[in-house]
Amino acid sequence: MTNAPSPAPPFGRALCAMVTPFTASGALDLDGAERLAAHLVAEGCDGLVLSGTTGESPTTTDAEKAELVRAVRSAVGNRVPLVAGVGTADTRHTVELALAAEKAGADAVLVVSPYYSRPPQEAIEAHFRQIADSTGLPITLYDIPGRTGTRIEPDTLIRLAEHPRIVAVKDCSYDFLAAQKVISRTELAYYAGCDEHNLALYAVGGAGYVSAVANLVPAQLRSVLDLFDMGDTTKAARLQRRATHLIELTMSEGLPGTVTVKALLDELGLPAGPVRAPLLPAGRGTVDRLRAAYEELTAG
Repeated sequence: MTNAPSPAPPFGRALCAMVTPFTASGALDLDGAERLAAHLVAEGCDGLVLSGTTGESPTTTDAEKAELVRAVRSAVGNRVPLVAGVGTADTRHTVELALAAEKAGADAVLVVSPYYSRPPQEAIEAHFRQIADSTGLPITLYDIPGRTGTRIEPDTLIRLAEHPRIVAVKDCSYDFLAAQKVISRTELAYYAGCDEHNLALYAVGGAGYVSAVANLVPAQLRSVLDLFDMGDTTKAARLQRRATHLIELTMSEGLPGTVTVKALLDELGLPAGPVRAPLLPAGRGTVDRLRAAYEELTAG
């Protein structure tokens, strides 16, 4: 017996929120980005999300974001969709970034709810609609109230689902009931944005995940979904549990996931480089704990 997901996810199931590699001097490392992207696709990622939170979008320039899309496109061709993060606190700026991403070759855009100004739901809905009306690309809405200060309420998501270009959600709301409500009442592809929810959300009709931890263990995270689809839910749950220690250290060490992911990628000899200020690098103790958890998960 198999458990085929429905409806078919628009960007695949196993998406990586890719870090943005920098050189030792802090410049954009396009060669490193190409190599990392090719590695992630070879290891089973269905799609790549560029310039998200994990990709340090707050500290990359508009020009760097477009350059990154072009470089990764050249590395992976049309093998996987590229979703470009374009969300800002400014509707006009977000529209400009969406149009630039489209021109650079992105297949879709990821748009976070406007942060800091804490707009009401009516304003959030208008923000997303204006962006959707301004681009020909499909849009993934990013709900992460812990960072933005304002969530996208379920009823707002249900209304926005009526727009033909709003097709997906990256969910970091930690509201599992609300996620199920939207899944049951719309055709939105609902992606887990928190790795501890990857299997749970998938099991109730989610589309898959957009994962920061997939930078580190893309094949293992994908296997969780593969096992579930094959009907081996016991093995899927076991593998998800085995990943818990690495997920916890990566995302709950008291550091942003960007910091921990880049630290372990560097340790593993994969392109990453430093983080940009105001972030600071992880300490040696954190790196050692991450390495131990990684080896525990990948040891057969």
